[in-house]
Amino acid sequence: MQMPVGQLSLKGRALRLLGAREHSRLELERKLARYEEEPGSLERALDELQARGFISEQRVIESVLHRRAARIGVARLKHELQGKGLDPQALADALAPLQSSEHDRALAVWQKKFGTAPTTSAQAARQVRFLMARGFGSEAIRRIVKGPASA
Repeated sequence: MQMPVGQLSLKGRALRLLGAREHSRLELERKLARYEEEPGSLERALDELQARGFISEQRVIESVLHRRAARIGVARLKHELQGKGLDPQALADALAPLQSSEHDRALAVWQKKFGTAPTTSAQAARQVRFLMARGFGSEAIRRIVKGPASA
């Protein structure tokens, strides 16, 4: 059966999405659900792509960590990865090594944005909010905002 020009199959749409960046199975299900014409066809297409290695949880995790870990904290990374429907144990294993570098990564982000210790409580609150919004831990934030020289 010939597919009309301009109308991609579910598998074709999934491959196009995967060509742009790694996607989890849940992300693909969310994005492609509206194109499913026959019940179960999306699941079958994704099963086939997963069996052939086109969909990989580990690659999704590695991709997100590679792109985002230098700029955001473990809490935010965990939240983003959980939203992709990935295995909680795989997330815990991937995020554990980042705990040891949390302070250094937060300090680099803080230095790029602010560079100097706050002189008023309003400035300190702004810096704390900035680092919290990026998912850095409270201990790292406290040490940095108190004064990076003391960190």
